[in-house]
Amino acid sequence: MAITDWPAGERPREKLLQRGASSLSDAELLAIFLRTGVVGKSAVDLARELLQQFGSLTRLFAALEDEFCAIHGMGQAKYVQLQAVLEMSRRALQEELQRGDALGSPHAVRDYLQLLLGARQQEVFLVLFLDTQHRVLAFEELFHGTLGQTSVYPREVVKRALSHNAAAVILAHNHPSGVAEPSQSDRLLTDALKQALGLVDVRVLDHFVVGGGQALSFAERGLM
Repeated sequence: MAITDWPAGERPREKLLQRGASSLSDAELLAIFLRTGVVGKSAVDLARELLQQFGSLTRLFAALEDEFCAIHGMGQAKYVQLQAVLEMSRRALQEELQRGDALGSPHAVRDYLQLLLGARQQEVFLVLFLDTQHRVLAFEELFHGTLGQTSVYPREVVKRALSHNAAAVILAHNHPSGVAEPSQSDRLLTDALKQALGLVDVRVLDHFVVGGGQALSFAERGLM
């Protein structure tokens, strides 16, 4: 049955207008993006197939062009549109962080980090450099590693903090394994960076570990 034949209250677009975007399932939101289905499948059916194929929205967003376009009904145009939507989302969250206190917008920090790091297949270490009012001065991906290991050099983090005249930093890295729980090496690294940055009066406010659709905060866990 075509979506146009569904009861009005069950159609994704009408449901969004009546109840808000948060009331829609992942498949319904994706169906609105897709707009149309293919022969024998509605846009919702196609969206469900995509989610089943990739396992989650996060993995779908991270799909390579050839992986995405290999799905019947998808193509380069849809891939380009999806990448544009994701980049606009990242930039909007970045603007929100740069306008205000990063500690006052923890949801924006989490959302930004999840969009930026959540689907990476390689470990990435990122630093948010903040001024005295905790406004974001810059974002930098400083180190990249293999699937399970990366080398982070405190001296380089200190150099970049001084370059930005930062008063504080928020650290973040991803676990490609999908497990956001901090490891012992994550804790040791955080302590080493706190000591190194403390020598130049730069505070480490938090360290986020991103994985499995989560962004775990060291500060909230009492690990800072």
